[in-house]
Amino acid sequence: MLQIKLRQLQQIQTHALKTYPEECCGLLLGKKKLVQQVQEAENSWSQEIFNTPGASKRNRFSIAPQKMLAYSKLARELNLEIIGIYHSHPEHPPLPSEFDRAIAHQGYSYLIISLRQGQPETILSWVLDENNQFQPEAIIRID
Repeated sequence: MLQIKLRQLQQIQTHALKTYPEECCGLLLGKKKLVQQVQEAENSWSQEIFNTPGASKRNRFSIAPQKMLAYSKLARELNLEIIGIYHSHPEHPPLPSEFDRAIAHQGYSYLIISLRQGQPETILSWVLDENNQFQPEAIIRID
């Protein structure tokens, strides 16, 4: 189960609203499924790099490798770990897509917030099982 503070969920929601109608993305830093810091990231997805017909920042996200290295370094400096990644699904439910599964890593929590007509709807968390399939993960809101 992922433990996260209400203000951190609000930070993710604000980020999703700011980038709507495109997907937002960022990292969850902490220890043992306890989020201690939310790090917004730039959605660096581009058609030139991924060459996926019909895809855009409205339905895809990517965090540039050099940025992931910088976030890993920041986490180490703060004596934390990257424990998860969040992103938004504008006009879609917060269910992982096949693309989400293809880029996912074992051990991370994947928090997805859905937005409908620019308004936040639902936020769910997911983890990969031993068969590389997403399973729901409980979210515990702490204050």
